[in-house]
Amino acid sequence: MRVTAAVLWTAAVLVGLQKSTSSPDNFVDRSSQNLSSVPTDLPQTTEFLDLSRNYIRQLHNGDFQKTTHLRFLNVSWNNLEEIDPQTFLNTPLLEHLDLSHNNLKNLSSQQYLLHTVNLLVLNLAFNRFLTMTLGSEFSSLVKLERLTVGAKNISVGDFKNIAKMKLRTLTLLLEDGLYYEAGSLEDVHAQRLQIAFGHNQKIDRNLTADALSLFAEVEMMNMINGYKDLSKQLRETVKIHTTSFYLTNITIKWHDLTEYVNVALNTTLKHLDASDVHIMQPPRVETEVIKTSQVISFTASQAVVTSFFFSQEALYNFFISMPVDSVAITDTPIIHMTCPKSQSPIRQLDFSNCAMSDSIFSSVVDDKFVECQNLRNLKNLTLIGNSLKKLEILSQRFQYMSSLQHLDLSVNSIGYDQSSQCIWPASITNINLSSNSLTESVFQCLPNGTQILDLQNNQISVVPQSIFKLKNLSTLNLNANRLRDLPGCGTFPTLHKLLLRSNSLHAPSVNILESCPELHILDVSFNPFTCTCTLRGFIKLAINSEKSNSQSGIKLLNWPQGYYCTYPEDVRNSTLRDISIPEVSCSIGLLVVAILVPAGTLIISIVILCHCLDVPWYTGMIWQWTRAKHRARLQQARPEDLVGLEFHAFVSYSQHDVDWVRNSLLPNLEGPAGGLRICHHEKHFVPGKTIIENIISCVEKCRRSVFVLSAHFVKSEWCHYELYFATHQRLTLGSDSIVLVLLEPLPQYLIPSKYYQLKSMMNRHTYLEWPQDRAKQRLFWANLRAALQTDLPNAPVTQVQEHWAEERLEERQGLIG
Repeated sequence: MRVTAAVLWTAAVLVGLQKSTSSPDNFVDRSSQNLSSVPTDLPQTTEFLDLSRNYIRQLHNGDFQKTTHLRFLNVSWNNLEEIDPQTFLNTPLLEHLDLSHNNLKNLSSQQYLLHTVNLLVLNLAFNRFLTMTLGSEFSSLVKLERLTVGAKNISVGDFKNIAKMKLRTLTLLLEDGLYYEAGSLEDVHAQRLQIAFGHNQKIDRNLTADALSLFAEVEMMNMINGYKDLSKQLRETVKIHTTSFYLTNITIKWHDLTEYVNVALNTTLKHLDASDVHIMQPPRVETEVIKTSQVISFTASQAVVTSFFFSQEALYNFFISMPVDSVAITDTPIIHMTCPKSQSPIRQLDFSNCAMSDSIFSSVVDDKFVECQNLRNLKNLTLIGNSLKKLEILSQRFQYMSSLQHLDLSVNSIGYDQSSQCIWPASITNINLSSNSLTESVFQCLPNGTQILDLQNNQISVVPQSIFKLKNLSTLNLNANRLRDLPGCGTFPTLHKLLLRSNSLHAPSVNILESCPELHILDVSFNPFTCTCTLRGFIKLAINSEKSNSQSGIKLLNWPQGYYCTYPEDVRNSTLRDISIPEVSCSIGLLVVAILVPAGTLIISIVILCHCLDVPWYTGMIWQWTRAKHRARLQQARPEDLVGLEFHAFVSYSQHDVDWVRNSLLPNLEGPAGGLRICHHEKHFVPGKTIIENIISCVEKCRRSVFVLSAHFVKSEWCHYELYFATHQRLTLGSDSIVLVLLEPLPQYLIPSKYYQLKSMMNRHTYLEWPQDRAKQRLFWANLRAALQTDLPNAPVTQVQEHWAEERLEERQGLIG
């Protein structure tokens, strides 16, 4: 009973919170604080106040004088005996009031309600009310939607003061020793009647009769027994006004459940619902279900079987054999569902949040799977949140459902490995495969007649064009995937709506949309846009989409709020509509004209000026002087400065670039043409030493350090250490001790912040770029050898030449042999 009250109060609060726009500061929780009276320090902005589980005996006039904005008040689980009639004089906005679990004694004298005309929810359950007689003050609650109350005696006329109200829900919490007079509820006008039973309380026949004859929806909660009486009364009742009958938080034997269902199926009820069901003594043999019924839907949620020894097939067969339009079994740990033994009238099935596997609806005969052929009337099938794995197998399970139109397989672990073909019924028009593990291969396993396709939150990186056409596809949802560009519509000629939110689109190619003549709605928001020249076409399309007479006819969803730049840094987080990319910087023709005309004019002017002033002669003289000074500076190196140096250079590179180092760099530096001694980790790192020790040792033995820069280099932690120690060595050997070789283009924004020294050197020093043109590579090697050439005291050139001569001799001998 306490659980029921808590649930009712929580539901009421949540409904109110949805309507409220208040901040969290307006919610005050003073529950379980041993209070004996309402606190006097409540903030004036309080809208939600919880005073439950205290020791408050009385509510006085002025207790809520400061809280004029109060909308929610919970004073349950106190010792309330008296409430002053003026208590709520200053709370005209009060909508939710919970006074349950107290010691109030007279329902006909609740004068404080005269000042709560805006109440939507009132809970007076579990007090000491002997009779259900509601006083005249209840008639002032003209906005009341939910009323929860309980008393030991319910008589005719007790509800006459709310006869003019139209409640959404009336909840009666029945107490032990209940007396109910037939016809007592005739004055109540409510959409739903909830009856919450006490422990081991039996069904009152008169109350049930009134409930079935007066209310469109009837819900019985907390039942443990009395199901035979309920089934008997349903069977004997000729005229039932109720259309929806609910059983909530019940414990029931399998035999009683099936008897109740069979009886209810034979009545004029339209909807049966059971939630929080504990099934005892589950079946071991088949249980028959009646063949025809006027009931439209059967729903069961959060059902649990309390025994491990029973026939799962018998249990499944009972539910799948119901003669209704819709069956829903949700949030229940069932792992399989059988196929009906005869053609089923069911048109909708919902097994959301269960534990269904790929074997659903199938059976095994002689070690072979037999597919279900008795669900040909099924139109909607929902299998959200199960344990489904293989799409091709599932297509076979559904192949004989010839009326199936809507299929929801979202939130599973479905993939498609192309091991076999998919066999879908031709009737499917709407399929939801979101939140699975699908890749682009899924487009080879889709129903041909699909009109609406939901593939959001998968692992799709591209939409392949070499697939069969989905000629009827009008809506494609690819949100939260890995797409890098817009998909073409060559295979979707009638596509009307395309959703690509939260993918990896940097610069969508607008030209692709020319293949989508029927496309009118596009969502590309929240992608990492790179605001460079390649994005100008998309920005133009987006701005034009704001106009009512746009030529493209495409409406861009979430524009402009959901479209931001992520690069370059100077426009990061700016909306695409607010940035400007000059046309001259993006048009090659304009750029050539803008650069060449001024440059040509300047060059001609300089040539004429130089000729007149004899500048070439002076320039040659200055160049000769500079070279002489440069040689002089190099010759000042003292022999003692070169003591301990064994190598001309230490080469640092990423392991991803090892092929270039082995096949190009080392042969051109160490060979006969180079004559240099090169240190690198594959050859000169000493086993047994740590990597750090080897790096320091090699750097200290080398006159210079060569760094082979690439995108892989800046991702390597060891390359970072090598650059770090070489930079410190540079302080000793001079600024020319580090030589940078750029193996591939390396934009500044790709270099991590920890490589700040590398960024500084690339900005201030010249580096060598590896040319892809073979004709330019000879000059590259000449410049690199010149930069590394040094006369080392312990590395005579003759030794190097002798070493290479020995290798050539060995090669000749090998050829002769």
